[in-house]
Amino acid sequence: MPKIKTCRAAAKRFKKTGTGKLVRNKAYKSHILTKKSQKRKRNLRKSTVVDATNLKAMRKAMPYI
Repeated sequence: MPKIKTCRAAAKRFKKTGTGKLVRNKAYKSHILTKKSQKRKRNLRKSTVVDATNLKAMRKAMPYI
């Protein structure tokens, strides 16, 4: 069987944790920041774990990561 290609766009956006979960950065932190509160912007800096509902699709897009 041929090798499966990794979706490079997804590979650049997600990292794997030690326990095998996927970590992603939060959205809505690039522009129109004046109306967003300091607390909201601070919380958007943190990374978060990918939801279980999307995990199957992510594993398919990145089979070797």
